[in-house]
Amino acid sequence: MPVNTLQYSQQFQTVLDAQMLAGATSSFMEANAGQVKYDGGDTVHIPEISMQGLAKYDRDEGFNRGSVTLKFTPYKMTQDRGRTFSLDSMDVNETNFVATAGTVMGEFQRTQVIPEIDAYRYSKIAALATSKNRTTAAFTPTATTILEKIEADITEIQDVIGEDEGLVIVMSTKLRTILNNADKFNKYLDVTQFRAGAIDTKVKSFNEIPILGVPSARMKTAYVFADGKTANQQAGGFKADTAAKDINWIIMPQRAPIAVSKTDKVRVFDPDTNQSGDAWKIDYRKYHDLWIPEQRFASIRVNTGA
Repeated sequence: MPVNTLQYSQQFQTVLDAQMLAGATSSFMEANAGQVKYDGGDTVHIPEISMQGLAKYDRDEGFNRGSVTLKFTPYKMTQDRGRTFSLDSMDVNETNFVATAGTVMGEFQRTQVIPEIDAYRYSKIAALATSKNRTTAAFTPTATTILEKIEADITEIQDVIGEDEGLVIVMSTKLRTILNNADKFNKYLDVTQFRAGAIDTKVKSFNEIPILGVPSARMKTAYVFADGKTANQQAGGFKADTAAKDINWIIMPQRAPIAVSKTDKVRVFDPDTNQSGDAWKIDYRKYHDLWIPEQRFASIRVNTGA
């Protein structure tokens, strides 16, 4: 009986997609992907709307004519990442392939893919915010200073967009510990539901704003994403750039960043099909990126360390 590798591929992809949404701290950004127009290739188009304000109504001539402009701004996708794995047929047969490969791919997703996706997205937001002067740099938080600084950032954002917009605070877990010990923090602390796609989780909140804790290794301003071929990059993965700074926190509306994963593909080849060896071969590819539309930068604040 022929091996149904297509079924295996679909099965793995479904499980990995669910694992990504549950494990990535940045998965809520993918809920904004519905704003994107995609016709294939390496470019997506994000709508931007501009319009004129109210004018005086004239009882003789009626309404003043106004204009609305809708344009789709093109953005390039830059992160095309992948790996191929082989499981020797002497170690794995069709009977235990699903269990073994599922364990391997699940571990790969948990320890390699999810941390890299998070790291890329947060560093990209920090870089974009810096380019728009929306960053406070060289700040070293203490239990006596952190609360005042966070409140100042929130106030600056809400002074622009109002208090009805749903904000989120993305914070290094190390900084969250400092915040927990801050003077008067418990006065503003609560627990709230945070929704990322179809996943609901309970998180701490500050003045009703959810706080998402992120491992500090994923909260740097710049990374090197290995190409898998260059000297010292064969192991793949990512690491903080030597000039990188810590990201203390990012405060922004949940709808501000638009994260897109246009390819999340898994292919499986059985040993009889695999031409490079007597082994099960698994290909994994992820094509993704993140953008922030121009008009949303005023609603973002990023705080970085020294």
